[in-house]
Amino acid sequence: MTDTLPTDAAASSPKSWWSSRTVQGLRRNRAALAGALLIFAFLLVALSAPLLAPPRGQCLADLGATQASSVANPFAAPFWRSVFAPSSCFQTPRLDFSEKPTPPRAEAPLGTASGYDLWYGLVWGTRTAFYLSLIVVTFSAAIGATVGSVAGYFGGTVDNLFMRFTEIVFAFPGLVLNIVLVTLLGRSLENIALAFVLTGWAGYARLVRGEVMRVRTLEFIEGARALGARHPRVLLRHVLPNALTAFVAIMMLDMGSVVLAVSGLSFLGLGTPDGYADWGQIIGFGRAWVTTLEYWYVIVFPGVTVVLWGLGWTLFGEGVRTAFAPRGR
Repeated sequence: MTDTLPTDAAASSPKSWWSSRTVQGLRRNRAALAGALLIFAFLLVALSAPLLAPPRGQCLADLGATQASSVANPFAAPFWRSVFAPSSCFQTPRLDFSEKPTPPRAEAPLGTASGYDLWYGLVWGTRTAFYLSLIVVTFSAAIGATVGSVAGYFGGTVDNLFMRFTEIVFAFPGLVLNIVLVTLLGRSLENIALAFVLTGWAGYARLVRGEVMRVRTLEFIEGARALGARHPRVLLRHVLPNALTAFVAIMMLDMGSVVLAVSGLSFLGLGTPDGYADWGQIIGFGRAWVTTLEYWYVIVFPGVTVVLWGLGWTLFGEGVRTAFAPRGR
């Protein structure tokens, strides 16, 4: 008995987890590592937003600071308040009211578009991207997993009822339905997130339902039922943990695709309010100058930022899916 205890402890140690097949698969996947580095770089920018693009105006007042240097000081209270910055900090400073872009200069390192500081918008837009994608993916996945698991596990009338409602959501093109919902709800970050949650949960529900229907027929599930385990315990303890492999990978991929979709809405003028730190809106400011090489910076800087965001989550998400696959190595 005493000989087995060290072995059991070693099996559950962090070293054993680090050397597991799944983690080793991720470590050997260079594309996934490149994606993780991109995501980490965006995370650093988001956390360092008050340092990279010091807030001004109303944002300083809301943070209880009199000057921008107070926000950059980690020993001052405004610095820690900026971690959960108020909405006023996401309002991009407007340096002038000229519709024509201005080139990079000391006051605006990346230039301006419609008078808005591109550097500030891109840096604080990183926080917007994280907030939006985390909210949408978390709530969509939670709703979808609940609907899909209940429908797949119980089947019959429950399955028909839940899946017919899911098919109603699928009957409408996602982009069109999002445009309609945002138009009805109004332009704000909260309404955009709500619209995407209302349309995004259905994909998760269909995916989880299929996986649950596959897992519930396995022998160890039948054994748990034979031992008297109740349905909630069987579903939560045995079925779901073995049915969420592809689910996690899809969540990673959606972290990138949600921001791309929201950027498309903002480009069309249906996203966040004017001046909000939103990458799609910044690209929209340069819509009239796309064919003019003189103002290349209006499109290139925000465009590259959006592409790198989507690329990072796509590479990492594909790596996660490969690592969790039954034959992934």
